[in-house]
Amino acid sequence: MTVSYTLKVANSRFGGFSKLLFCWKGSIYKLLYKEFIVFVVLYTMLSIIYRQLLTKEQKRLYTKVAKYCNRSTDLIPMSFVLGFYVTLIVNRWWAQYTSIPLPDQLMCVISSNVHGKDERGRILRRTLIRYANLSALLILRSISTRVLKRFPTMDHVVEAGFMTQDERKKFECLHSDFNKYWIPCVWFTNLAAQARRDGRIRDDVALRLLMDELNLYRAKCSMLFHYDWISIPLVYTQVVTIAVYSFFAFCLIGRQFLEPLEPGQEGDLDMYIPLSTLLQFFFYAGWLKVAEQIINPFGEDDDDFETNKLIDRNLQVSLLSVDDMYQNLPPAVKDKYWNESTAQPPYTTATAAETLKPSFLGSTFDMRVCEDTEQSQPMEASPAVPRIQTPLLSRFFAAASPAISIKHLGWGPRGHPHLQRPWVDGGFDPEAVACIEEEMEDESQDSEP
Repeated sequence: MTVSYTLKVANSRFGGFSKLLFCWKGSIYKLLYKEFIVFVVLYTMLSIIYRQLLTKEQKRLYTKVAKYCNRSTDLIPMSFVLGFYVTLIVNRWWAQYTSIPLPDQLMCVISSNVHGKDERGRILRRTLIRYANLSALLILRSISTRVLKRFPTMDHVVEAGFMTQDERKKFECLHSDFNKYWIPCVWFTNLAAQARRDGRIRDDVALRLLMDELNLYRAKCSMLFHYDWISIPLVYTQVVTIAVYSFFAFCLIGRQFLEPLEPGQEGDLDMYIPLSTLLQFFFYAGWLKVAEQIINPFGEDDDDFETNKLIDRNLQVSLLSVDDMYQNLPPAVKDKYWNESTAQPPYTTATAAETLKPSFLGSTFDMRVCEDTEQSQPMEASPAVPRIQTPLLSRFFAAASPAISIKHLGWGPRGHPHLQRPWVDGGFDPEAVACIEEEMEDESQDSEP
């Protein structure tokens, strides 16, 4: 059953997340406590052996081995390996949830486009939506252990009302080596085509809309099947698991307290309980456990999807919408704000303070601009921006005449000293720029035939 704590974190407050640390169901403690106990027991056994049973020479040899193991832990990129793997698992987990077929859109289309208040019309609508629910049930039986335990055989499916005996015979007579969850979808299309011929579906546009929604529904069933079929490559999971286990195997040896090798040499602080190592185990092994729990969310863990509840909800809601709610409308009347130009729903005392806050109109709505910058400027060259800039750029980016050369940009011929430096004091000299423009125009006229 999914562990929901959304209400507990609705508001940010002091120690908000800290309260979640005391939950047991769905917690990391429940997932990790067995592995944690095994690690602590092994660490304690090695510590006792080192302190009580080894001779001085054996301790010297063990010290060398421990230092080697401690250095080896730095060679395993735990954060990179686990971070990338868990990110992949979480993305896949959410994609599987969004692939669960929900009949909400399909039932609205059926209710609005399959007409008839008589018994035949009612049978058509209920049968169409039942076929859709049957298809989802068959695919969930194939991938979810919870659903399979609830419907272990087709007899249970018939008994639950998802399928009739005649439909079961038709279903079992169709031989296929592959999963047959798609058969009810084909029944759906054939029945919809028959309803179109009988006039229950009034035009081809409505039939097309119905088929489009069914195809989206069937596509989600297919995606669930493929997610179950194509797993994350086994080698990747093996690499991550070996990396974590080998890392803590090195930690068991390398993180032990070591006595000084020489008399009088100052040793490390003897921490009988290796807090940093235990925290590291809790983080890294817990990270791996997170991936282990959600790699297949259709199991029976605390945070796996509640597929049986989804099946119940989908069947009840869809049958209600296409049967009891068919053309069962409340009267259309004038609303409360009929004679008011602006609708303003009331606030309760608990939410009255929100009316004092102004509406958001945009991040620059309250920005104030200086009066000098608000004046419009004509599209003419000003002394600060010489008008020669645009003609020069347009000449170079357009078809330049043969008289134009790079020398006119600053170093020009010695006979034209005003072309060498058309700028003074960090800006353009207007007089020099005007001379450059006049001379370039003369050269362009001379070059024309």
